[in-house]
Amino acid sequence: MVRPTTARIDLSALQSNYRHITEFVRADAGDRAPGVIAVIKANAYGHGAGQVALALEEAGADLLACADIEEGAALRAAGVKAEILVFGALSVSDLDGLFDSRLTPTISTPGAARAVQAAAARYRQRLAYHLKIDTGMNRLGFRFDNLRRTLPALLASENLQLDAVYTHFATADSPESSLFDTQRRRFEHALTEIKEIGGHPRYRHAANSAGMLRDSRVWFDRVRPGLLLYGIVPPPLASTIALTPVMALTSRVVAVKGLRPGEITGYGGHFTAAHPTTIAIVPAGYADGLDYRLAGRGCVLIRGRRAPIVGSVCMDMIMIDVTGTEVSPGDEVVIIGSQGAATITVREMAAAIGTIPWEIVCRLGSRIERVYS
Repeated sequence: MVRPTTARIDLSALQSNYRHITEFVRADAGDRAPGVIAVIKANAYGHGAGQVALALEEAGADLLACADIEEGAALRAAGVKAEILVFGALSVSDLDGLFDSRLTPTISTPGAARAVQAAAARYRQRLAYHLKIDTGMNRLGFRFDNLRRTLPALLASENLQLDAVYTHFATADSPESSLFDTQRRRFEHALTEIKEIGGHPRYRHAANSAGMLRDSRVWFDRVRPGLLLYGIVPPPLASTIALTPVMALTSRVVAVKGLRPGEITGYGGHFTAAHPTTIAIVPAGYADGLDYRLAGRGCVLIRGRRAPIVGSVCMDMIMIDVTGTEVSPGDEVVIIGSQGAATITVREMAAAIGTIPWEIVCRLGSRIERVYS
């Protein structure tokens, strides 16, 4: 038996998005066009890391990025051969996976530098790494204003080879913020300082999806699209890149019920029928990743029309108001995607509940089957 709630993943759309992103930076930068680091952390933003990685590799991606060693090992187990960069901190990780799965680490703290150096020495290997500089996000990275004190020991490590330097923008998707340009200037200064103290990386990178759209000066040698790969433009930005949403989330009606005026539906009695109302029950709930706040705010598509989510988002199901529409058990329900001329996008759903598109796709539950085409 297959649950009727499924995420349909269009791998050809994914590959098309990758090609259009590479064409976009090539058209603007010509011979100086940066390469692409395809970001597939968090189970490829909920789309399924193994299948997505193999499709991107087939499309030409030679460098993929994930969150931690465990994600990288899973990609190797899926058959991925491209280089895999680990973004996350390594100070409390089992570093054997770096060598067993041929992963490229990020070194973002002196402690991680010492740990990775010791592990590389044990393996008698010289390991290439990416150096992360904290230019103002204040999360991971060597502070931009303290490099002459913190970096010499790392650069002198016998078993570590500096391959790339990067930073992470805190406000790339906030056009009104001046921190974005401040971080850009800090990163450029840090690159000069790294060179002066003996660091010679092959390349530099800084731009996530929003940074890539916002300012070509931060493209450097590679860009790091994540959300864009999946056909979603980070709000509030716009894009001229021809992108196609990769995921459609669908289900089917399992029951139809009438409510008399004054009757409620769902936990808490938050919806009371003001007039004779018809509701349909859909087997998808917060255990599948649907946000509790969608009740009273979000809609789904059925018979090509919008139907509001009412009552409450339950663990395993939602109720939708289909009053005035002929609906039967078995009818397709589109939670994300298109039906007829109507569309519900991830951006729309995120805006309806006051969150971000990344959260919508990343939190889709493991019991939702991903169907690839």
